[in-house]
Amino acid sequence: MTIRVVVAEDQRAVRAGLVLILRSAGDVEVVGEAADGEEAVRLARELRPDLVLMDVQMPRLDGVSATRQVVAEGLADVLVLTTFDLDEYVFGALRAGASGFLLKDADAAELIAAVRTVARGEGLIAPAVTRRLIAEFAAPHPVRGSALPQTAEAVESLTRRERQVLGALGEGLSNAEIAVRLDMAEATAKTHVSRLLNKLGLRSRVQAAVLAGELGIQLDT
Repeated sequence: MTIRVVVAEDQRAVRAGLVLILRSAGDVEVVGEAADGEEAVRLARELRPDLVLMDVQMPRLDGVSATRQVVAEGLADVLVLTTFDLDEYVFGALRAGASGFLLKDADAAELIAAVRTVARGEGLIAPAVTRRLIAEFAAPHPVRGSALPQTAEAVESLTRRERQVLGALGEGLSNAEIAVRLDMAEATAKTHVSRLLNKLGLRSRVQAAVLAGELGIQLDT
């Protein structure tokens, strides 16, 4: 299956490099390039790609606002590419429903792997971002507060199986890995994940992973 990607990056040289890397992968097709957030949203609407590789600091419309529009309209998954491992952009993109976060210092292999992971419907956060996010959310008095829309009632209403699935997401497990750990079919694992996200009002597996870390929910909970 070919993964159709729109690359949104305002710096022409950086964008050209990203496109070159992605086109080196046999299963990735760059179908559009955007120099700002407004153009990224327009191309997502016109081309309906599988994924938008989204920079956060762009003119006219920033990457967080563009991500929010793309996700809200169900146009594509969004993989956020940022030079910052923890700032308001990461928190904003998390709230907006981005499916993945990758630092710009990632090498070519990591970028291609991230695109494939998100295209499969699996959330992804660069390890450095994951550690900082969870540490921030788990602090007694987080400076920024939780970036997640969950309610205490929704979390408390989870069944034991749902808590296990949430814990598995917190460990960054794929649907296939969840299926093995919980002794179920992969399709069943996928269904559990979808229902869990809906029940908690979360937009992505990434949000679920951060929530699990914030609440200390583990797979064997």
